[in-house]
Amino acid sequence: MRLLKLFLLVLLVVLQYRLWLGKNSLPEYWHLQEDVARQEQSNQKLRQRNQVLMADITDLREGEVALEERARNELGLIKEDETFFRLIATKSKNYDEN
Repeated sequence: MRLLKLFLLVLLVVLQYRLWLGKNSLPEYWHLQEDVARQEQSNQKLRQRNQVLMADITDLREGEVALEERARNELGLIKEDETFFRLIATKSKNYDEN
């Protein structure tokens, strides 16, 4: 009986060691759970970004308005018979009012 108790105690110690300190232990499992959660958040942000980019691609393929807007804003293109005005901001001077 004493030998059985000793065997069970040793078995318990070995199992507890593996549970807390060995390969695939609980702390490692918790660390992996945190990594998975961070990766899921990153994936969600990338999915949202991809949706925005796909919407832009669809607009550019199907609509002339989006294509024209992008050409005007990014390339500075203007249509025939249009007049382009550029407004340049200047530093405002503070004058004392007397």
